[in-house]
Amino acid sequence: MTESEIVARIAARRTELDELEEGLVKQLSEVRAERDELAVAERVWQRMAEQLADEAAAPAPVTAQVAGRAVLLVPHREAGMAESVLPPEYQRIWAAVRQAGAPVATRAVGEELGLDTGVRGKLEPLRGKLTKLADRGWLRKLPDGRFTTRL
Repeated sequence: MTESEIVARIAARRTELDELEEGLVKQLSEVRAERDELAVAERVWQRMAEQLADEAAAPAPVTAQVAGRAVLLVPHREAGMAESVLPPEYQRIWAAVRQAGAPVATRAVGEELGLDTGVRGKLEPLRGKLTKLADRGWLRKLPDGRFTTRL
């Protein structure tokens, strides 16, 4: 093998190695970029998992299907249960009775909630909700039809 052939082979091999190095540098750059994207994805996933856990821990209103309609269910009250487990509308009703500080009639609760209390038809659904709260242990219904909170 002549000196010029050896120099040509060395040059050819150097060219091959330079091309290989370029490919590896490019591949390393792509790997680093993907690793960075995965780190971001992991942080986003952790944040989402925390939010989902928080949402799962928060009591969601329980619904049931009645005659093809979704109906909110009021849970039975247990010791230490906060009113936040009630659907929002029932929370407002419960708070109105609590704020009264004394036994209160359906009409007074309706006035507190801003209902048109001059129309009996507007008070009957409210009376039903008050009765439901009483039946589930959230309120107490007195013999005269007034409602008060349970202690």
